[in-house]
Order: sequence, then structure tokens, then C-alpha cells
Amino acid sequence: MTDYKTATREEWLKARLELLEAEKELTRRSDELARQRQQLPWVRLDKAYRFETEQGSVSLVDLFGGRSQLLVYHFMFGPDYKAGCPSCSAIADGFNGIVTHLQNHDVAFSAVSRASLAKLQAYKQRMGWTFPWASSTDTDFNFDFDVTFTEQQQREGSIEYNYRRDGHSMDATSVPEPVAQFAASCGTDAFTYTRDRPGLSAFVLKDGVVYHTYSAYARGVDGIWGMYQWLDRAPLGRNETGVWWRRHDEYAKG
Repeated sequence: MTDYKTATREEWLKARLELLEAEKELTRRSDELARQRQQLPWVRLDKAYRFETEQGSVSLVDLFGGRSQLLVYHFMFGPDYKAGCPSCSAIADGFNGIVTHLQNHDVAFSAVSRASLAKLQAYKQRMGWTFPWASSTDTDFNFDFDVTFTEQQQREGSIEYNYRRDGHSMDATSVPEPVAQFAASCGTDAFTYTRDRPGLSAFVLKDGVVYHTYSAYARGVDGIWGMYQWLDRAPLGRNETGVWWRRHDEYAKG
């Protein structure tokens, strides 16, 4: 828990103005990082990825929906999961409201997962979501964008995630408790659960050609995790010692 002290309104205002300067500097730095993201070189994609959607089988170009840009959230929902990852689900709770705004700014959005379309649709209905969600079952898409890994990579400790090699093999004695907890909540085991990972990727469509422009993983998706942006502004901050969040329909009513 964050330590606290009391103060007069004048003392609080003085401290708040000092913090404001730090916040402004962070904002300026964030703007500069955004410019650096936009200056990354583009990588041409020539592989013909196919996805299953509510509109049928579509190509990666089709996911753009006539727009020039596409943002993809790599949602952890493997073929053997019975429910989506609780963390990805908490992040996805913020997607419904942004889609219309993005679409009206020449940016398409879609979540993508390896689970079957039927599983995604059932879970989407359970969660009350309306955002586009495509199944990448039987394609290389998740593997090519480093959010899905093989059993062999897992055994050998050769997984490369977030632009670095993990280097650690997993066995039954090395499964962190939160991982085991999340895996069980998805109806699977820790090894199966962790072969899929979260992330986001950006693409651009130029003269009929799709280019990959950006991807982020792990803490790199913190910025789109809405509840944490609010908690960081709450009096006690994140105030957590372990996993506390649930799918939004799993909290006790009260």
C-alpha cells in the first residue's frame, strides 16, 4: 500500500504543480515515442493469410475493410482453451467503444486468436462484446508474429518473445502460481496455456500490398489495458501483490 501524508490545500497544490511538470515531460516523451513508432520501416508481407470471421473466410487485406490501416490485438485463446485468457479479457473489455472511432479515422481493428470461430463467437456473446474477432486456426499468422510457440520450443527453452529469447524450459515444478491459476480458468494446463501469448500488431495497406509496421508484447500492451490507466490515477495505485482481476462476469455481485 502506498504511504500517505496529509497536507493543507496550499501544500497539496504546490506538490501537484511539481507533479504536473513531470506529467507534461512524460507526455512529451510519449509523443516522441509515437513519432518513432511511425518512423519504423515497413516490412512487406507476401504470405496469403486466411481467417475465419462472421463474414466467412477472409484474407488479411479483407480485415482492413477498405481502410488503409489495421490494428490487431493478439488475444490469448488457443484451440484447446475453453475460455479466453482473463488478462486478455480484461483488456478486451475496453475494445467495444473504440472500434467506431478507429473506423472513422481510416483504421480497422480486429482481435485475432487461434481458437475456432465457434468458440470465439460463444465467448464473445458471453462477454457482451461486439468488436471484430477473427480465427487464425490452421494458419501461420500467430507463429509469424511471435505470439504462438510450439511444444518443442517450449521444451527446449527456445521461445523468443518480446524480441528476446526466453531461455527457460518449463516443467511441472517451475509453473508460477498465477500461470497455473489462469490456465485452469481457461480449462487447460499451464504448458498449453503459455504456448499462446498476448500482443498487438499494426499493418498498412499501400497499392494493394500489406506491410507490417509495428508489434508490441508483454508490458508493451499496458497502454491499452484500460483499468490500469485508471488505477494508476487512484489514491492507492495498482495496489496489488498478485492476480486479483477476473473476467467481468466472475466477480461477486454486490
